[in-house]
Amino acid sequence: MSESETNADVPPYRYTAAMAAEIEPRWQAFWADNGTFFAPNPAGELADPDHPRAGAPKLHVQDMFPYPSGAGLHVGHPLGYIGTDSYTRYKRMAGYNVLHPMGFDAFGLPAEQYAVQTGTHPRTTTEANVERYRGQLRRLGLAYDERRTFSTTDPEYYRWTQWIFLQVFNSWFDPSLRKARPIATLVDQFASGERAVPGGREWSALSPAEQRAVINDYRLAYVSEAPVNWCPGLGTVLANEEVTPEGRSERGNYPVFQRSLKQWKMRITAYGDRLVEDLDALDWPEPVKLMQRNWIGRSRGAHVDFPMDGDDTISVFTTRPDTLFGATYMVMAPEHGLVDSIVPAAWPEGTKDAWTGGHGTPEAAVAAYRAEAAAKTEEERTADAKVKTGVFTGAYATNPVNGARIPVFIADYVLAGYGTGAIMAVPGHDERDWDFAQTFELPVIRTIETPDDHDGAFTGDGVVINSEFLNGMGMVDAKASMTSWLEEKGHGRGATTFRLRDWLFSRQRYWGEPFPIVYDETGLPIALPDSMLPVVLPDTDDFSPRTFDQDDADSTPETPLSRIKDWVNVELDLGDGPKQYTRETNTMPQWAGSCWYELRYLDPHNDKVLVDPDNEAYWMGPQRQGDPGGVDLYVGGVEHAVLHLLYARFWHKILFDLGHVSSFEPFRKLFNQGYIQAYAFRDARGMIVPADDVVERDGKWYLGDAEVAREYGKMGKGLKNVVTPDEMSEQYGADTFRVYEMAMGPLDVSRPWDTRAVVGSQRFLQRVWRLVVDEETGAVRVTDDPLDAKTRRVLHRIIDGVRTDMDELRFNTAIAKLIELTNTLTPLGTASREAIEPLVLMMSPFAPHLAEELWRKLGHDGTLAYTEFPVADPAHLVAESITYPVQVNGKVRGRVEVAPDTTEDLVRAAALESIAEVLAGREPRKVIVVKGRLVSVVV
Repeated sequence: MSESETNADVPPYRYTAAMAAEIEPRWQAFWADNGTFFAPNPAGELADPDHPRAGAPKLHVQDMFPYPSGAGLHVGHPLGYIGTDSYTRYKRMAGYNVLHPMGFDAFGLPAEQYAVQTGTHPRTTTEANVERYRGQLRRLGLAYDERRTFSTTDPEYYRWTQWIFLQVFNSWFDPSLRKARPIATLVDQFASGERAVPGGREWSALSPAEQRAVINDYRLAYVSEAPVNWCPGLGTVLANEEVTPEGRSERGNYPVFQRSLKQWKMRITAYGDRLVEDLDALDWPEPVKLMQRNWIGRSRGAHVDFPMDGDDTISVFTTRPDTLFGATYMVMAPEHGLVDSIVPAAWPEGTKDAWTGGHGTPEAAVAAYRAEAAAKTEEERTADAKVKTGVFTGAYATNPVNGARIPVFIADYVLAGYGTGAIMAVPGHDERDWDFAQTFELPVIRTIETPDDHDGAFTGDGVVINSEFLNGMGMVDAKASMTSWLEEKGHGRGATTFRLRDWLFSRQRYWGEPFPIVYDETGLPIALPDSMLPVVLPDTDDFSPRTFDQDDADSTPETPLSRIKDWVNVELDLGDGPKQYTRETNTMPQWAGSCWYELRYLDPHNDKVLVDPDNEAYWMGPQRQGDPGGVDLYVGGVEHAVLHLLYARFWHKILFDLGHVSSFEPFRKLFNQGYIQAYAFRDARGMIVPADDVVERDGKWYLGDAEVAREYGKMGKGLKNVVTPDEMSEQYGADTFRVYEMAMGPLDVSRPWDTRAVVGSQRFLQRVWRLVVDEETGAVRVTDDPLDAKTRRVLHRIIDGVRTDMDELRFNTAIAKLIELTNTLTPLGTASREAIEPLVLMMSPFAPHLAEELWRKLGHDGTLAYTEFPVADPAHLVAESITYPVQVNGKVRGRVEVAPDTTEDLVRAAALESIAEVLAGREPRKVIVVKGRLVSVVV
């Protein structure tokens, strides 16, 4: 029971949780039965020329859709959902055709892990969870267009996810045009001789299999054997973004190891420049843009080729070609493909003992070091604080600028997947190289003028020294000159590289989208035709990976799909008669379905095209020159700043390049909502205990008789401090819960949860109810009497302020203004319709059920959802007078009230008259009038 319901003398018509429990489901049913929040499309089955907003300006607002877990929603989840609902309800009343949909990101590991533990099919669990979420969202009165809802696990949805994958697979990135193009255009270039075939052979001289192999090296989706993040505990490989800085899986916190496996990848690095540059066109929080820029990590520099004694060449990328004369050794990743070919049979004469690792031959030293490096996580290998280890390969390279022979080492702080997998080491000006050089007794050559008292690597700017033709230059000029020299002499070329690596797109799991790919006898991938989509996920009762030893780095993944032999081995006619093929047995990552869902909302039942061009252009097309297009407002947590948002931008740009969409970005404006925080409690062992079981006594907290410690954190299952919206709706009503969440503070700021404070929001709604309804008789109290001039000015000031707050998503201050208006109207003898109707309409975005009920009691039919939101009359926004504080030497000594249009001279004269006693005949040295604010007098 809420606090207001504990009194046995509650009037029969008071607004209570019990009354809310009757009102709210009734209005939810009304909205559903009447399609109140359906948004009309310009074309197709969802077009409706008779809709009240047909032809109106559009607004597309979207929430980052949830993963439907078995635990359901807690009060932190709907914070953003209620915010967007309040905003879109307001904008709908303000004249916009509002698209506000909701779906479910339903593939992923949690349902599959639950299936492994219980034997319950992931589809069964997921569908039950989705229905629970739908019920919870409906109970909150969220105004979604329910015709457009879907789950990413629906075959009719992931048919188009597979179709988009095939668009990526059948495309290549043309660097001359900086865009994706169909693979057929690349084939034409090879066939005509416009583009040289790698290896120098004629295109026509290659066999069909050889031609396919060449083409596969250019595809934007490709298969590659490369070092990957292998997580035995989850039975799958992970993208870099899914691995924590500690080298563990983001989900489950299992150890992650580096393994070399054949995997699907997407060439996101080809879009590195555009992904960075197009951030400038987006209305996103600057911290999110910075996170994306840092993750992409664009660096400009040069590739430099270091020749070996034989025919081999080690290529490195450096952002500091100006320091090339200071390169005194090289380091390769232990996994680098060139290592095996350069290792000699014996140590060269003069090899230092410190370089050999105590091994008699280079081959033994390299093998031992490789085994040691393979057991480390990427974080362990690259930690700045770790002692630098490595071993000499026995090989030397030649520094191209001065002909110096420099030793080549392998070391685990260099990674095969970054850059070229090799570096030129300049210990004079790089701290890691300096540490390595000290350990292995390697020479240091300074190439930047360094202060005499500086010890260690000097990383600052300065004049170039010890560098022949670069001497005397600054860093910028030296970089340019060295790059030109390398290109002229054929030893290198200017280049741009990225910290970003190609997106690892394979998962060795069951619960994900199957790839629309088969393999023939050549082992090369073949795209299935569109007519064979979707490739439906087959049923099985064996969901677990073959290995689940979370500490076994050498375990081999076996996908659940690979065990379904009658699905894997299939006879198909792909245009040249029936043949036997083998299906791809990996599945796509969970990110695949969330990369494009904003587009499916636009045309959710279209089975002919991804989205009708007219519908896409209307809802997401650019509005003006330079506008990126996309969703007008996208709301979600900052935790998705890199993963989801980067992947979605990448896919969207490919679709834009291929002409499937008109916007070159998916989300025009991004807003990150804050978190709901709540108290959590730990016992003497440091273990979290359920917050619901803790009681307060004399300022301390107890679980039974044992005292526990209180802390503060983000609400969630991990801290056992969950409060559900269902509980709040039952105790207070959904409208009270909605108002409380929006009134707690700015939407983008995290805020503490306090269930006891919810009653304040309920009392506000009760006061509004009492303005309209007599609590004893149930009669409507509203009259047609006009407002007095003073109250009318308050009303229009608040209308003006609420509209401004709503437009800028300042919901807490909008509610504060509505409370002020309610408090202004409450003491009046009568409730005037002139003020009550605007109050009810302005309250409706936050408390929609109550507002609808009051609107009906005020004599209106139907819904208020399309009633015009109140607009302030400018004539009533002008104050009758302005009060100026009058300061004397910085202290307020008087006040003067004047008309708003009073001239500065008259304000000055009135101010001086008001402080005549303070001045006592003294002549002011200065009198400053700050219009509309204050008068400052200096004596």
